[in-house]
Amino acid sequence: MWYYDKKLQYPVNIKKGDLNMAKCIAAQLGGPDGELSASLRYLSQRYAMPTGKSKGLLTDIGTEELAHVEMISTMMYQLMKDATIDEIIAAGLAPYYTQHGKAVYPADASGVPFTTAYFQSQGDPITNIYEDMAAEQKARSTYERLINLANDPDVIDPLRFLRQREVIHFQRFGEALQDVSFHQMRPKYH
Repeated sequence: MWYYDKKLQYPVNIKKGDLNMAKCIAAQLGGPDGELSASLRYLSQRYAMPTGKSKGLLTDIGTEELAHVEMISTMMYQLMKDATIDEIIAAGLAPYYTQHGKAVYPADASGVPFTTAYFQSQGDPITNIYEDMAAEQKARSTYERLINLANDPDVIDPLRFLRQREVIHFQRFGEALQDVSFHQMRPKYH
């Protein structure tokens, strides 16, 4: 079990609205390589893990990804909250606004709603871990592109934090791969 501290894992305090950036950051909320996908992937896959260490790691990272969903949602909200209707239309967000107003909704940067088809949960722990490592690398790449697109330090700072967490998660999954591989190589006696 975990304890929920009612504050963001890393502070988000964006002072200037930017609808185009909000639209791009949506990729990390509802996109295939986003935080919601990662969280659900890891929390689903943990049941197939053969060791307490690997189950615990997937639980820990899966719940941390929920904290990242919260950060991304906060960023999107702060970037959109004061937008006028004219700004919404100019940013190409009229269809989004029609269905969701200024609410945060899990869709990708193109407006495609989140789907669980974005991730796998196989019965094979090694297959799952390789998918998890690839997912962390894809998320890292997406954060790097978002940082390249951003020009506001208040946006760049939390994006850098999130990018670094992807690197750490990739490393932890590498350790889990060693743990699970060793466990599966041990002879089994019936």
